[in-house]
Amino acid sequence: MKALLLSLLLGILLIGIIPDPAYSQTKQTPRSTAASGDSVGVIVNYVKADKRMQFERFLHEIFWPGATKLSKEEQKVFRQTRILQPTAAEPDGTYAYFFIMDPVIPKGNYDIENLLTRMFGETTGKEHLKLFTDALANEGKSYIEIQSRH
Repeated sequence: MKALLLSLLLGILLIGIIPDPAYSQTKQTPRSTAASGDSVGVIVNYVKADKRMQFERFLHEIFWPGATKLSKEEQKVFRQTRILQPTAAEPDGTYAYFFIMDPVIPKGNYDIENLLTRMFGETTGKEHLKLFTDALANEGKSYIEIQSRH
């Protein structure tokens, strides 16, 4: 009986941990990931609570779709980058969005301002960049790590 109760409790806990399918992406693009010894980049952007919708609109309606205007080689940067969305606020009230570049493409263009200019031209690119920068609470953090063998 005790084992049954523990199993039931574990099942309830796991159901609470499993993300709602509504939060899942509807279409996942197949991508390769870093091999042992490859560089993996992680950028954490901390977004103001009242600017989350603006930030997500920038990412999902402007920046990522704009990549179609770039060369196939430049689009690879987007295909090799994942975005992890926050599930809760940080202690300071901001929301942490993780960008995982897996693997980092040597000599790849990861400069948002430059990419926006190439996608939309200088004037519109600057307008879009303002949506991005105005949503940020601080400079964030960035890491370049090496993929282990596991």
